[in-house]
Amino acid sequence: MNRGLSYTLATVFVLVVWQGVALAIHNPALPTATAAVQALWVWRAGIAPHLLASLLVIISSIAIGMVLGLPIGLALGRMPKLDRLAAPLVFLLYPIPKVVFVPVLLVLLGLGNAPKIVLIAIVIFFQTIVSTRDAARAVRKDFVDAMLALGMTPWQVAWYLVFPVSLPAVCTAVRINIATAIAILFLAESIAGSSGLGYFIVQMWGRLDYAAMFAGIIALAVLGVVLYESVAAVERHWLGWADGVSAQS
Repeated sequence: MNRGLSYTLATVFVLVVWQGVALAIHNPALPTATAAVQALWVWRAGIAPHLLASLLVIISSIAIGMVLGLPIGLALGRMPKLDRLAAPLVFLLYPIPKVVFVPVLLVLLGLGNAPKIVLIAIVIFFQTIVSTRDAARAVRKDFVDAMLALGMTPWQVAWYLVFPVSLPAVCTAVRINIATAIAILFLAESIAGSSGLGYFIVQMWGRLDYAAMFAGIIALAVLGVVLYESVAAVERHWLGWADGVSAQS
């Protein structure tokens, strides 16, 4: 089934169920889907800057986290001695919920986008390390030996073999963590700052404008879907060869 059609059917299903539940419970805190969509149209000019602010934070965070995490993950995956030394530290810090650092980051970096970017980048950083490390370790030894036999240096093997083979795992990790990043972004924006969809949602909640609040939630959901599908599209376009490699492994 076409992806666009799938999303259309899923959206219609959610809106219909939402409308039915809202009419059934008849509570102002849960406006109808039609009211929320109408509020989204009314507030479109007001929501747009907040949407762009959140998008900027998410993209910056993912870029920073991946740029820092990729080389470390590759190094840990291909250097057993380094892995034995550093992996315990990574796996000690990895399970810690990163949202606990929000107060510290606010004190160190103040209000604004900086603490949000750093917080989400930390999440992406650790996920990238773990995923890249596991993917680098899974590279077939005979592939590595063949490239070394052809006279390539270990750095060339890492760049032309290990890095490309690890990219599908990294893309999968990024897609999985987009939802987590958006949840953390909402928390950070609702606590600090004066921009972003999280800030808008909390402001509307404080005004008891629940239709506008849900309009912000819809915008946040759309942002998540667009980011998820963007990564998936890049993976399909640039990493289509990975399916063939996996089939031969």
